[in-house]
Amino acid sequence: MSSVETLELESAIGFEGKVPNGLRIHPDRMHMIYAIGCNIVIENLQTRKQEFLVGHNNNVSCIAVSKSGRFIASGQVTYMGFKADIIIWDFASRELYARLVLHKVKVQDLAFSPNDSYLFSLGGQDDGSVVVWNVATKESICGSPAQHKSAGITFCLAASRNNDNLFFTAGNNTLRIWELDLPNRKIRPLDVNLGQTKRIVKSISSSDVEDVFYCGTTTGDILQIGYKGQFKAIGPEKNKFSLGVTALQSLKNGDLLAGSGDGKIYLLAPLTFKPKKTADCDTEVTSLALRGDGHMFFAGTSRSQIYKVQLSEWKQELINTCHNNPVNDVAFPFGTSELFATCSFEEIRIWHSASSQELLRIKVPNKTCTSVLFSRDGTSIISGWDDGKIRAFYPESGKLMFVINDAHQRGVTSLAMTSDSRRIISGGGEGQVRVWNIRPDSQTLEVTMKEHKNAVVQIRINKSDTECLTASLDGTCIVWDLKRFKRSQVLFANTLFQCIGYHPEEFHILTGGSDRKIAYWESFDGAQIRELEASKSGTINGLDIDAAGNLFVTGSSDKLVKVWKYNEGEVNSVGFGHGGEIRRVKICPNNKIVVSVGDDGSILRWRLPLV
Repeated sequence: MSSVETLELESAIGFEGKVPNGLRIHPDRMHMIYAIGCNIVIENLQTRKQEFLVGHNNNVSCIAVSKSGRFIASGQVTYMGFKADIIIWDFASRELYARLVLHKVKVQDLAFSPNDSYLFSLGGQDDGSVVVWNVATKESICGSPAQHKSAGITFCLAASRNNDNLFFTAGNNTLRIWELDLPNRKIRPLDVNLGQTKRIVKSISSSDVEDVFYCGTTTGDILQIGYKGQFKAIGPEKNKFSLGVTALQSLKNGDLLAGSGDGKIYLLAPLTFKPKKTADCDTEVTSLALRGDGHMFFAGTSRSQIYKVQLSEWKQELINTCHNNPVNDVAFPFGTSELFATCSFEEIRIWHSASSQELLRIKVPNKTCTSVLFSRDGTSIISGWDDGKIRAFYPESGKLMFVINDAHQRGVTSLAMTSDSRRIISGGGEGQVRVWNIRPDSQTLEVTMKEHKNAVVQIRINKSDTECLTASLDGTCIVWDLKRFKRSQVLFANTLFQCIGYHPEEFHILTGGSDRKIAYWESFDGAQIRELEASKSGTINGLDIDAAGNLFVTGSSDKLVKVWKYNEGEVNSVGFGHGGEIRRVKICPNNKIVVSVGDDGSILRWRLPLV
């Protein structure tokens, strides 16, 4: 295993919108920094070129950028009982500078001191401690429990604007000002007395102009606190921000930017916190990032959208969008790698490969698209949905072409189309395989093949359209004769099959499933030739073989993309980056890129190695 290379990420479409303050703008004003799964993305705002910082072994939970821009810090979550890493990255070289391990389970928030001397870190609810790290020596100076035993969870942390030894934490019924006493290696908390006011603080920002900091609460108001612990103001009195204040940034002129849980961005006057201007995003605003002095700022929402807003004109522009639900399938048109389609809850999206831009979005409210494909002649996009319908759309406009109603009882779970684009073969949740005759004016059921006892998860047709292969969760794969519509072979295994593939020469069949093994089968008599242990912990959900038959790619529930040599049965390289289990992998027609999609809603494009 030592010779296994790392798969190189070409580009990624996505944005981890649920991470609080997970979107940052670098002080050089040229780069946007955010997380996708386990990776940190540095994206150039002008050229949109992406670079990746790879080092975390689980999802990134917080990001901080130092005031000078020299360092980026990121924290992650991990499993119960394990320690979660903080990584400091050197921005100039894009290399790992230090790995700091102390917090358990989750790193909740991070902040650099104003002169880059210290990094302050806050652990999650299973950890509950604040630690101060010396950036130069890469070691911890001291730590302390983040709150009283009687208080709730601490959610956020901020550094002061000019004093390296001062920082603030806030959370559920706790609000503290910490002072670092370096000679004695201690941090001393001062609890802010809010009197009768009880609040849960979810966002915090220190002012750039005076010695105060602001706290946004789930009640929908904002607190202003002095550095000495004086409770200065709370507002607005009436019309509190709906669903709480989820993001805060203070501007150089004393005004405040606030994002609320119902998807609005406000420009607020100081002290009274009355809105001067309002902009509307789609859902909860989780991060606000200022570019330069804040003449332009960026907002990230929990639905994985990023908006750019000019402060003076106050116009917002959507610059980044992605699925925010699990992506179920990915498909390329025949013979071209320039575009591809992905499908998810309520939508199908068509993407331009080179620029990662969305070209078309097809929406069907409250339904989940389970499978998508392009017809061979490129005239239609065929999709299967969980309401049991097969819908076809025009590829240029996204308008509906035709619908086959009640194609299956328990939803359409898989689709394939013959190379003359005259027949669709569909599999359903009840285990039936149906062949549909497609004409410009009518779509008729040709035959129903009933053998499977459980959902049909994938269908592959051979090149000559004479037979097709169906994989099912009942532990069988069946080879059907498409002339007689009878089964010609059946493959049994003690597994829930999830994916299948034909070797390009069609003498072998590859299968993957819940037993974590890849099996090779003889096409003509259904005998098993060999079995490979493909994953240590997760189901094999996706599999695709390249056009030459030298390589195949697998994607599994353990979040790994693996490239295998076909004949040797050895792993060539491994790609690490998804934040959830992988649903499908696909090699593009020109054999240069692998596209993988999964539960985290992101779409990752990997460079396929030359073997």
